[in-house]
Amino acid sequence: MFKEQLKKAYIFSGIALALFVAGLLIPDLVQAASTSGPLSDVYTSLTEWTQGNVGKTISLGMILVGIVGGIARQSLMAFATGIGGGLGLYNSSTIIDTVFSATLHAGMIH
Repeated sequence: MFKEQLKKAYIFSGIALALFVAGLLIPDLVQAASTSGPLSDVYTSLTEWTQGNVGKTISLGMILVGIVGGIARQSLMAFATGIGGGLGLYNSSTIIDTVFSATLHAGMIH
């Protein structure tokens, strides 16, 4: 039984590695964080949803559920998870834009 699970794990790892290598070889198809490319419409839609009324409502709901969960469980982890999830969802597009458009300044290179 263990050998079957190990074999499935190797197959899954091989497929994941093949997809990763394919992504590296064809960077034009996997550029999701730019405003140009095949996935720009999807990226724009998701950004508008998370920053618009839908995203604000979901973020507020996550924050409120975190606060109520933290009070009910008497735990800071439930509170922090709800707050972090709500803030992360709302700011995700800003974070992605910042990461993918980051540049190195001349003073940072030794």
